Amino acid sequence: MNNRYNIALIFFSLFWFMLISRLYQLGIQEDDLYKQEAMNISQKKIFVKPVRGEILDRHGKLLAMNDIGFVIKIDNNVSIDKKTPAQWAAIKKENELAEKAKKEGKKFVRNKELHAITSQEVEGLVDILVKEFPDLKKEKMMKAFYAKYSGYNHKPIAVVDFIPYEQMIGAYTRLNIYPKIIIEAETKRYYPHGDKVSHVIGYVSKSNDKENNDSNVSVIGVIGKAGLEKQYNNILQGNLGYKLIKVSATNQEVETIRNQPVLENQDLRLNIDMGLQSRIYELFYGQAGAAVVMDVNGDVIAAVSYPSFDANWFVDGITGERWKYLMGHLDYPFTNKFISGTYPPGSTIKMGSALAFGMNQQGLLDSNEHCSGGITIGRSGHRFRCWNNRGHGGVDLRKAIRESCDVYFYNKNLQIGIDKWSKSLHSMGFGEKTGIDLPNEKKGLIPTQEWKQKRFKQPWFAGETAIAAIGQGYDLATPMQLARYTAFLATKKLPTPHLVHKIVNKEVMPEYQSVPNIDDKYLNTIRAGMYDVCNSGGGTAVGHMSRLPIIVAGKTGTSQVVKIAQGNAKRASESSMDYYSRSHAWLTTYAPFQKPKYVVTVLVEHGGHGGSTSGPIAAEIYRWMAAHHYFDEKVGKLELNISKETNNSTIRR
Repeated sequence: MNNRYNIALIFFSLFWFMLISRLYQLGIQEDDLYKQEAMNISQKKIFVKPVRGEILDRHGKLLAMNDIGFVIKIDNNVSIDKKTPAQWAAIKKENELAEKAKKEGKKFVRNKELHAITSQEVEGLVDILVKEFPDLKKEKMMKAFYAKYSGYNHKPIAVVDFIPYEQMIGAYTRLNIYPKIIIEAETKRYYPHGDKVSHVIGYVSKSNDKENNDSNVSVIGVIGKAGLEKQYNNILQGNLGYKLIKVSATNQEVETIRNQPVLENQDLRLNIDMGLQSRIYELFYGQAGAAVVMDVNGDVIAAVSYPSFDANWFVDGITGERWKYLMGHLDYPFTNKFISGTYPPGSTIKMGSALAFGMNQQGLLDSNEHCSGGITIGRSGHRFRCWNNRGHGGVDLRKAIRESCDVYFYNKNLQIGIDKWSKSLHSMGFGEKTGIDLPNEKKGLIPTQEWKQKRFKQPWFAGETAIAAIGQGYDLATPMQLARYTAFLATKKLPTPHLVHKIVNKEVMPEYQSVPNIDDKYLNTIRAGMYDVCNSGGGTAVGHMSRLPIIVAGKTGTSQVVKIAQGNAKRASESSMDYYSRSHAWLTTYAPFQKPKYVVTVLVEHGGHGGSTSGPIAAEIYRWMAAHHYFDEKVGKLELNISKETNNSTIRR
C-alpha cells in the first residue's frame, strides 16, 4: 500500500514539476524569447534637425532669428511592461509577416491593438499638459494626436508644436516623470522687425504635402515660403543629420549603429541697412508705394513696400481673419511692390527714350523740337497734349529732360518707330527681370507691334508710339527696374541688384550687363538735364532736392491710372479726382552727381506729381544717409562749386 502510495506521489510530484516547468517556460523563458525576438527586429533612422540660419543686416543686426523652446510629443506605443506573453508571441508572428512583406515589396499594416496606447491614456496625458500650461487647448491637442495616429505609425506624435524656453523651465522636471510625455528641444522662427522688412526677408511656414516630397523638408516641417527665406531656403535650412539605431517593435532603442552629424546651416549677411529701412517705412505712413535705395554697383541698401504685413503671422499658420485682411486691403499689403508691382513709368522713361533715339538714328538728338502744347497725329486729327498746355517753345535735349516736355518725345519716337524704341529700352533693362535674388519678380512690359497683335488682335497706331516714349500706354515697370536703370544712367553700367552681401564668409560680387551703342555726348547731356531737374529753375523736383547737403540728379514722373481723354483742352487736376483714380508719383535719382554712388527711387501710389509727393520722401532719405556718413562731405562742397559754374548743355564729370 505504501509502495503504491509512494509511486503515485512520485508520479504526481513529477506531473506538477513538469507542469510548473512548462508554465515557467511559457511564462518566463518563452516570454523572454518572444520579447527578445520582438525587440531586435529592425533598424531605424532618427533624424537630427539643423537649426535654421540667421539673416542679418549689413551691420550685424538680426532680421530673422530663432527662438529657443520645446516641442511636446506623446509616445503612442503601449509600455513594454504591460505586454502579455501572448502579445509578445503575436508581435513575433507579426514581425515575420512584416519581414516577408518587405522582401516581396508589399505594404504591411500592423495590428494597432498590439501596440496602441489607449484613448484613456492619451486623454490623461493631455489633461496633465493642460494643467501645466492652462493656455493649451485640450481639443486641439487631441485633434493633433489623432490626425497623425495610425496602426503603422510608431513615432511619437507632436501635440504641442512650441513651448517657449521660459515657460518650460519650471515644468520640465514635473513632466519628465511621465515616460509617455516626450519633450524635445525645438526652435521657432522670429522676425524682430515685424512688417518693416517682411517683403525682403519673407517668412517660413509649415510645409505642405507637395513640399514634403523633399525628405529634408518633410522632417524639418517648415520651409521658406516668400522672400529671402524662400530664395535661399536650402542654404538657411542646412541638411539633416541622423542616428541609425536598432529598435524593437514598440520603438524602443536597442543599439546605436551610426551617427551622421547635421550639415550646418549658413547665415546670410545682407546689404540692407535696417536703420534706413525703418526710416523709409516711417516716411510712407498714411501713403502707399515703394522705395529702393541701391549702390550703383547693385547692392540694395533698402527696399520698402508699403503697406506691409507682419511676417510672424505666418510662422504658426496665419489666421483666417488676418488672411482676409491681407487679401481685401485696397492698398495690397501682401504684394511686394518694389519687384512685383508694375506701373506706367511715366516721364522717368524719357532718358531711356532719348538714348533710344540716338542709338537708332544718327543726328536725331542734335535737332530741336518746338512745343506749342501738343501735336496732332493721323488723318483723324487726334491731338496729343503736352503736360504744359501752354507749350515749352523751342526744346533741345537738355531742356526736354529738365522741363519734361512731352512733345519733344512724341516727335522723336514717331521718327524711329515703336519696334526700334522697344528693342533699345529692353537693352536698358525694361521689360526684363532685373535678376535680383528674390522670387516672384515681374518683368513689366515694353510693347511692340507684334505684342499688341498677339495680345489684342489689333494693329498698332502711331499715337501709341508717341505716348510709349513718355512712359504711358502699355508701358509697365517696377521700382527695382527704375532703380537699376537709374544706376545705368549714372555710370553707363547696368548692374544686377542683390540683397545678399555675404553667405558665411563668401561675398557676392557685383555683376553688370553691357548696353551697346551709347554715345557719351548724349548721355552727358541727359545727365545735365537730370541735374537741372533737381537743381535749376524750371526743374520739376527743385523744391525738395536742391536743399540737400549733397548734389542730386534725377527725374520725376507722373503715371496715369485712368485714361484721360487727350482731346480735352485742359488736363484734369489730380486733386479733383477720386483717390484711387489719381496718378502715381515717381522720382528716381542718383547722388553724388559728380561721383555717383547711390540711387534713390521712390513711387507714391496715387500721389499725383512726383516732385510734390515722392520728392519729400527722397529728400529725407538723402538727409538720413548724409547724417549716417554715406557721403563724403568734401565731395558735396566741391560739387556745389562746380555746379554753380555749369550753364552749358553738358556738365563736367
